[in-house]
Amino acid sequence: MSDILLKGQGLTRRWGGLVAVNDVSLALARGQVHAVIGTNGAGKSTLINLLSGEIPPSGGAVQLLGQDITAWSQPRRARAGLGRSYQRNTIYPGFTVFENCRLAAQARTQKPWAWWQDAQRCPASTSAGREAARRAGLDDVLDRPAGSLSHGQKRQLEIAMCLATAPQVLLLDEPLAGMGAEETERMLALLAELKAGHAILLVEHDMDAVFRIADTITVMVNGAVIASGSPDFVRNSHEVQAAYLGGH
Repeated sequence: MSDILLKGQGLTRRWGGLVAVNDVSLALARGQVHAVIGTNGAGKSTLINLLSGEIPPSGGAVQLLGQDITAWSQPRRARAGLGRSYQRNTIYPGFTVFENCRLAAQARTQKPWAWWQDAQRCPASTSAGREAARRAGLDDVLDRPAGSLSHGQKRQLEIAMCLATAPQVLLLDEPLAGMGAEETERMLALLAELKAGHAILLVEHDMDAVFRIADTITVMVNGAVIASGSPDFVRNSHEVQAAYLGGH
């Protein structure tokens, strides 16, 4: 746990009298998948939004690679090595798989001063885009329109677009949602391969998948953490069983 890449400390988010996230702390280490589980409305997606910079916290702090980034914008955090995916697909359906990945890579290596250069021929973004697609298992569909992919492939493409920005931390919001058994297996294999070089935060409702892939699990109820630890610790927690797992 020495290689901590992202930390949230005492994160709180209020909207008027509603406390969506209440004093949540967690640390993401390279080489580990840290899953956050909880029922709908538990505050999981709000927590990701706080970590990624999409919304500011009402209290608490975020550190990336040992640096306080609490006041940083989402684009600045992304350029510093923080990648995220969303519950809904955020791809460009009319563009090819390769173009989606190349555009993501280009966003990290912007060259506004080089207005005379053809962005489509930029060696850095072209290479990064192809490599990201390969790592996500999409190198055999590079020239297909993204909108024609299966649901599982679209989720893979979202991760490929994250990888194209060269992140060290991946925040993944329900990447397995809507997948069949075969697609789920491919995604879990991808996450297992990626975790060696990344810190991964996984928000997911598929409990079988969570307990298979996660090294650490944090359980949220009504915006607060009620348990955090190894899968065995969480599985055997009476409080978690009563609040979320239904006593099984």
